[in-house]
Amino acid sequence: MADPLLFNPRTYDPAHFDPETRRLLRATVEWFENRGKRKLIEDYRSRAWLSEFLEFSTKEGLFATFLTPASAADGQQDKRWDTARIAALNEIFGFYGLDYWYAWQVTILGLGPVWQSDNAAVRSRAAELLSQGEVFAFGLSEKAHGADIYSTDMLLEPDGDGGFRATGSKYYIGNGNAAGLVSVFGRRTDIEGPDGYVFFAAESRHPAYHLVKNVVDSSKYVSEFRLEDYPVSADDILHTGRAAFDAALNTVNVGKFNLCTGAIGICEHAMYEAVTHAQNRILYGRPVTAFPHVRRELTDAYVRLVGMKLFSDRAVDYFRSAGPDDRRYLLFNPMTKMKVTTEGEKVIDLMWDVIAAKGFEKDTYFAQAATEIRGLPKLEGTVHVNLALILKFMGNHLLNPAEYEAVPTRLDAADDAFLFQQGPARGLGAVRFHDWRTAYDAFAGVPNVARFREQADALCEFVTTAAPDEAQSRDLDLLLAVGQLFALVVHGQLILEQAQLTGLDADVLDELFAVLVRDFSAHAVELHGKDSATEKQQSWALGAVRRPVIDDDRSKRVWQRVEALSGAYEMAP
Repeated sequence: MADPLLFNPRTYDPAHFDPETRRLLRATVEWFENRGKRKLIEDYRSRAWLSEFLEFSTKEGLFATFLTPASAADGQQDKRWDTARIAALNEIFGFYGLDYWYAWQVTILGLGPVWQSDNAAVRSRAAELLSQGEVFAFGLSEKAHGADIYSTDMLLEPDGDGGFRATGSKYYIGNGNAAGLVSVFGRRTDIEGPDGYVFFAAESRHPAYHLVKNVVDSSKYVSEFRLEDYPVSADDILHTGRAAFDAALNTVNVGKFNLCTGAIGICEHAMYEAVTHAQNRILYGRPVTAFPHVRRELTDAYVRLVGMKLFSDRAVDYFRSAGPDDRRYLLFNPMTKMKVTTEGEKVIDLMWDVIAAKGFEKDTYFAQAATEIRGLPKLEGTVHVNLALILKFMGNHLLNPAEYEAVPTRLDAADDAFLFQQGPARGLGAVRFHDWRTAYDAFAGVPNVARFREQADALCEFVTTAAPDEAQSRDLDLLLAVGQLFALVVHGQLILEQAQLTGLDADVLDELFAVLVRDFSAHAVELHGKDSATEKQQSWALGAVRRPVIDDDRSKRVWQRVEALSGAYEMAP
């Protein structure tokens, strides 16, 4: 019997979506299944460009249907920007191969500045290119500066006719080899400061667009390209001044959310392989899964993966319900990017410790999963960048709750228009949140939720009585340790909200929070050891360490769920 908490192509039926969305999701699964595992792995190892996949997408109208907002859909009812179904497709792409997800992901990034723009001509052109099956690219980062957009060397020289000539290089730009349109960030040479920023649309097939190389050894075409005296007319301008800066950051807000569900798909496929192998591998006369440490590692991997899914599913609701007066998504977004993707690394590592050498074999999906899962925490801002961002919300979230209407589950067929109307990318410290304690109170009878709640309350005490002083506020190493503790509280909160909405099995929830109790204790010990931690902070850190509530019968029941994954799915050869 399939586990209802995990994606399984054999039983997948996204009945909660509208008919066309269901058709496209199922068609995507069937395309991969018909292609088969050997061909999928061969394409991955030969670094083949994704031409056949993009032909499928064009034929079915996949990208065009999912990535055209209603405002650019010319009345076509099935086209909309719907974060719930985008998340579902991310998971499917991750399940079969991150290369497919990547081409889709950077198309989303390339479209961000376009759909935020008032330039009707470029918006119309982008919608038409999508319908033709084209992919897009996001020309932001540079070799010398990374994504430091304050320091861009893409220079636009006025041409005297109301337009510009653009010259400069961009680096680490996905789809730069094939994009029908590239959204490029640069600055004017005739205006100093932020007023000189420009986002413009470029064509990768233009003679002044020079493709230098693929900077990675992969099917993902992560390009370096250079513009040489590239003509930019007024009709190509997407944003100018501060609006161009905001468009860059708001695009990343939209795009980096996709990393969490891509990671989930990777872990799900790898888990089927790992559990099936371990259950059928005989060592010293017993199945590998008979050893207690193996059961513990696979059980931890399973509940961590369930936690990833619960958090991400609930975060979708806040994205879709966001507006000018509700910007809570700005915390939950870097959480999905940072916390969920690093959980994915832990899930893979736990399984890899069990299957050992099998994880290197070339005929497994696991071998590429173990490689690709590493990239997600490092894309769209590093873990450290996103942790620092998360810290901006800590005071208001923990100590200063506000009243909000309850956010429902958002699986409705609606267009998420606000994501392209986010406005200025500032004021994060003023964002307010509903009371995080409510979610924990609802599960106070679950032993490890109650134990973790003690640690969460202790963190509030830390913030009010032992918070970093002015000198420590410049010690990012110390602050990141605090950020990990805060992230766990937020992680637990949305997990509990989704658990209540879905009626999650109490054993699974308790086992998951036993893991979170251990994680909080580990980060508290890490904080204790930081060079600049004061005696008061050190004392607090050791006082926040807790032992999870142990229940052997509960753990055995959860293990039975993990054991049942053996043979539950094997990709067609």
